Amino acid sequence: MSSILKTEQSTSSQGFRKTGEQAISQTPLHPRRRSRRIMVGPVPVGGGAPISVQSMTNTVTADINATLQQIAELAAAGCDIVRVAVPSQDDADALPIIAKKSPIPVIADIHFQSKYVFQAIDAGCAAVRVNPGNIRKFDQVGPDICKAATDAGISLRIGVNAGSLDKDIYARYGGPTPEALVASALKEAHMFEDVGFHDFKISVKHHDPVTTVQTYRLLASKGDWPLHLGVTEAGPSWQGTIKSCLAFGALLAEGIGDTIRVSLSAPPVEEVKVGCKILEYLGLRQRHFDIISCPSCGRAQVDVIELAKEVTEGLKDITAPIRVAVMGCIVNGPGEAREADLGVASGNGKGQIIIKGKVVQTVPEDQIVPTLLERAKEIAAQMDAKAAVQGETLPEVGPMVVPVTGRAS
Repeated sequence: MSSILKTEQSTSSQGFRKTGEQAISQTPLHPRRRSRRIMVGPVPVGGGAPISVQSMTNTVTADINATLQQIAELAAAGCDIVRVAVPSQDDADALPIIAKKSPIPVIADIHFQSKYVFQAIDAGCAAVRVNPGNIRKFDQVGPDICKAATDAGISLRIGVNAGSLDKDIYARYGGPTPEALVASALKEAHMFEDVGFHDFKISVKHHDPVTTVQTYRLLASKGDWPLHLGVTEAGPSWQGTIKSCLAFGALLAEGIGDTIRVSLSAPPVEEVKVGCKILEYLGLRQRHFDIISCPSCGRAQVDVIELAKEVTEGLKDITAPIRVAVMGCIVNGPGEAREADLGVASGNGKGQIIIKGKVVQTVPEDQIVPTLLERAKEIAAQMDAKAAVQGETLPEVGPMVVPVTGRAS
């Protein structure tokens, strides 16, 4: 029995949520790159599977309650796979409980100490992230790691970062160039494949989005490994979001990438929110609540910035794919509002509430927000009811858990 099949059978009864739709695995911009499929617990990665969103806890993993609480928050935000750091024995000792109780698959993130890799596998983690470049004596322990992973039916991730590039490769290429990062990744991939292990994905991260794009393009041309996209050390929230959108947008629009992690110097939940929205706006994930609002300008007759902020906050828990337009003047307002499920065109101290292109109500300015929120929740409830009548559920925010009968190309 293949390790993929064993993974699915061994984890399918653990209560992982099943989310999303297989049908959203293609971007309208470009065919997906052909890659082989691996499993991270019950979540398929590669082989055309829906692109999953990952994040990493920033708690001390040994603090089991805090770590599980943060994982629950990440899952609620749409995270599909979570990584936890394992720098100490106490962290490794906490893995069995965390892996068992987590609502989403857990990846153990391990550097330097190979013994923690084996403990993570024994603990029931869905996968392990290793960086062979900084695992002591990896040439000796690598085959044993691959055998243990195969026996347990789990996958691995090779993580190559610009900051931890092998010294010899760094010197040969004169720095962490795309060619250097790919050379390192190929060396490590062949190390696994030479002992017959193929259930792994690869990341080649750099802090510069242009270098990141060039590196993943080059790596994608070298083989069919599933690719984990990331811009490492991307910076604080606003800067890291821009970097990630640039790199992921370019790569995903070319069909490159099978799972993503947005790295921000911000709470992990923010990483998940950005990652989900990147996929939504590229047509790779079903759209949820979306707001259209005009920029602040001299034509605006209401405080559009505050209005949009209040509406967004009031509807943050809506999961139905409702689009709300918040417009501040009569130039684009009526037209944009007509294109949305619900909208308001504001001016002269009042707002016209528009549903599916028709003005249904005019309210004073101080009633715009409560009226929009009330109407939006009514429409969302109608969407939920319609889906229920049709025997469906509105798509959630992660990849579908799908049966795997063999490797997908």
